[in-house]
Amino acid sequence: MPRSKPTIPPPTSAADRLGQEESPLVTTRRHEHSAVDSGAQARTLPADLVALFAELDQFTEAIPVDVLEEKIGKLTFRLSDVEDYAIFDDQKYRRNLLHEGPSYHALLLCWQSGQRSPIHDHRGSACGVRVVAGSVLETVFQMTPNGHLYPTISQEVGVDFVCANYDMDIHQISNLQADGEPLVTLHIYSPPLHVMGTYSLTSKNHEEFADPVHSFCDGAGI
Repeated sequence: MPRSKPTIPPPTSAADRLGQEESPLVTTRRHEHSAVDSGAQARTLPADLVALFAELDQFTEAIPVDVLEEKIGKLTFRLSDVEDYAIFDDQKYRRNLLHEGPSYHALLLCWQSGQRSPIHDHRGSACGVRVVAGSVLETVFQMTPNGHLYPTISQEVGVDFVCANYDMDIHQISNLQADGEPLVTLHIYSPPLHVMGTYSLTSKNHEEFADPVHSFCDGAGI
């Protein structure tokens, strides 16, 4: 349901700190030092995320979607708690790996204003989502009997909104806020989502899209 527009912490320059380079499915970023990122301290996660990952690590098979929604709904961390992982890309939204469990990936997705996902499904994965900063527009789609796609609902939601969906739900995520307003979302996919099905409003053809996951060599995701 619609939420009032949240007060968004100022965007960090994390992308500038670490540079930008594309790679296949999973990429590893070196922990580079700068005036902002000084010293040799590794990135740390807030206590509620650490506890959540320890709990979810007990699952060796796909985590039920209702469990994902319940657990994510209890989180209280803020963008400032995970800003070292909030890496943006000027060309497209970016999926940053927070943790890799036996049956899931926990990702921090970072969206510049104007960036959108493809229209996509989750191709065999359940997904739980929490809005960490900014305001997200989600558009949900349905398929006609003869294979055409049409939108059924769009909703704009803000910080702390939580939802979960199944593998073949078709939707699109967008950051349509004003220029300079970032969007950061937590996504937990079980099993991990490397390849999604993508769709078009002008064609009945379905394609596959391999969405890169960016990890960090200082211990994130291990």
